[in-house]
Amino acid sequence: MQIAIQARGVELTADLRDHVDRRVRFAFDWASYAIANVDVVLSDINGPRGGNDKRCRIRVIGNEALDLVVEDTQADLHVAVDRAADRAGRTLARRLARQRQYRHDDGYLASVPR
Repeated sequence: MQIAIQARGVELTADLRDHVDRRVRFAFDWASYAIANVDVVLSDINGPRGGNDKRCRIRVIGNEALDLVVEDTQADLHVAVDRAADRAGRTLARRLARQRQYRHDDGYLASVPR
């Protein structure tokens, strides 16, 4: 699993990079067999005006046509990263469970004599 981090309009400090890497790995390490890349884009929507305008966009590109995008916007960029990573991890778990269920159902139905 490769993690790419981009910053647009915000300073990507070593602390912020470590925080993003740690949160993404915590959210997705359990499913690393299904993930090829994770792209994280951090941005400041309003620039220096302030407000709830720090956005974290996480895109998970996986094996077997798995593609997932989650965004979160908060006043604090660390909080936006935390929330986006949590939501993306839960969404990934649901999608992988559906894929396993679909395969199981398909295999079961194919083996039933008609």
